Amino acid sequence: RPPALWPRPACPLVGRCKCSFWFAVAHDILGVFIMMVGVFGGLVIHDLFIYAGAIVIFLSLIWWVFWYSGNIDVPPEELEDDVGMIKLKNRRLSRVVRRMSDRLSSGIRNSFRKNGRSMREVMASKSWPMANSSRRRSSTRQLGR
Repeated sequence: RPPALWPRPACPLVGRCKCSFWFAVAHDILGVFIMMVGVFGGLVIHDLFIYAGAIVIFLSLIWWVFWYSGNIDVPPEELEDDVGMIKLKNRRLSRVVRRMSDRLSSGIRNSFRKNGRSMREVMASKSWPMANSSRRRSSTRQLGR
């Protein structure tokens, strides 16, 4: 029998992510309670409680997904490529991809420059139509006085 990677949980049915499990169960119970108040409560706004309970139960799916994804066991051999332990044969490919990415991003960056100036300098030197129209309005106000 292989040794366990993590310590065994106290309750094997809950798994490692106890917090997400109990949040999901609490939301399910709360949603069912709210829905039952809407069904059997005899209130005027019973449909609000029915819809609210259904929404709470639907949102509990978020906690169930967290709980399920936190309990997935992946052997360390399968994680080697994902956590930066790249094998030697893949280094050449990653170097080529990095060079192409650098060339592409520097080409895009340089295409925004005009005559060696940065984009901020170009934008600051442009005269904007709205700025000119506000200047015209203020000058016509001064003339009218």
